[in-house]
Amino acid sequence: MSTYAEEMRAARAADAEQRRIDLTAADNRRIEREKAADERAARLRAEKRAEKDRARQDRAARRAARGAALTAGNVYRKGTLALVTASALGSLPAQVLHFVSISPMLLPLPLAIEGAAWVMAAGVAYADERHLPGWVRWFLRALVVAAAGFAASVNYDYGTHLPGLSEANARAAGVGLAAVTLLGPVLFEIRQWVTTLSAASGDAEDRARRKHERTRRRQHRSVARLADRLVSAAPFGEVSFEDAFTRAWEIETGTATPGMTPALHRRAARSNAALAQARHPSAGRSRAGAWWGGRWRGTPVPVPALVSHPAEGAPDAAPEVTEPPAPAEVPSPAPEAVSTLVICGDRQVWPLVVPPLDTDEGVPDDKGGRLPTDAAASVIRACWMTGTPVPETARQATRSTSYVKRVFKRLETDRGPRPSPGQLALVPSEESA
Repeated sequence: MSTYAEEMRAARAADAEQRRIDLTAADNRRIEREKAADERAARLRAEKRAEKDRARQDRAARRAARGAALTAGNVYRKGTLALVTASALGSLPAQVLHFVSISPMLLPLPLAIEGAAWVMAAGVAYADERHLPGWVRWFLRALVVAAAGFAASVNYDYGTHLPGLSEANARAAGVGLAAVTLLGPVLFEIRQWVTTLSAASGDAEDRARRKHERTRRRQHRSVARLADRLVSAAPFGEVSFEDAFTRAWEIETGTATPGMTPALHRRAARSNAALAQARHPSAGRSRAGAWWGGRWRGTPVPVPALVSHPAEGAPDAAPEVTEPPAPAEVPSPAPEAVSTLVICGDRQVWPLVVPPLDTDEGVPDDKGGRLPTDAAASVIRACWMTGTPVPETARQATRSTSYVKRVFKRLETDRGPRPSPGQLALVPSEESA
């Protein structure tokens, strides 16, 4: 009995498990169907949305195309072509009837006349496109005027002799036919001018380059001519005009810096010297000491800066400033120093503080246009500092070469070797006797 009950319980449990499995399977199938339906609906919505986007983009593209087609430039170009076509259609029949009435064999004549006018007008446009010489375009324009003028005269004569019209109407017909004959070529030529000028005005960089080239050739004619000769002397395409112009500028002016000349270098040196003087306003009003035997004698004061001429190719470089060493001691006052501008050769030392130098054998200062003793001493000392040759120093100081050599020898004995050319040395003032 117990066995039967157990079997019944097992059967019922199996049935319950089977029902549960069936329900789970049904739920899974229902979920899958719903998921598939949702995916299908989402796909349909995405397709509809993409279709709407494509339709919107197509409408925007059509609007953009209509807007681009209705711009002022397109309307002008296409409208001009339409008027030109109407002009040809209005003028050609009258010419055909006029020449056919004379003889049927003259039928090709109006076609040749009208065709010549339009072919020459197209030749003008081609010449503008290829940037041909101006005389070619004006020759083609003359041919256009000749052909169109002859066709207009034929149409005017034909219109004034139309049968069955009053005198006023006949004159109006003749004038109208002649005007419509000339209207097409005139409008086409105006259109070509507008197109050419618009293309030229659009290239601002090219216009600026041509203007710069004209200005450079006008302001630097000699350099430009020499550059042209350098370009023509070299093989074709080997030397550019810019390289040749740079080389020609260096040949003409002696400097490789574009735009700079010897006069501008001198102006730059004077400006640098003026700037140094402005930065040291006490120069020339101070008292200077002397440097002898490794120590200072006299009242130590700041010695003004010594400004050398700028180096070639660097006109805007800052001047080199040499400061004196700090004084060791201050025993006694010294006499007034002289502050002056000294130019030795092609170099400048400014401002320069030069104490008095020994006189040259008691020769009067005002004899024969000679410099005063103090000024001659300033020139000789400055030229010794800048390495100027003895003859040039003697010429500038208005003294004999033997005297200049003695002074140079004394300076070398007291202060060491003489500076090399182009080197600027700080020479302290001597003690006055």
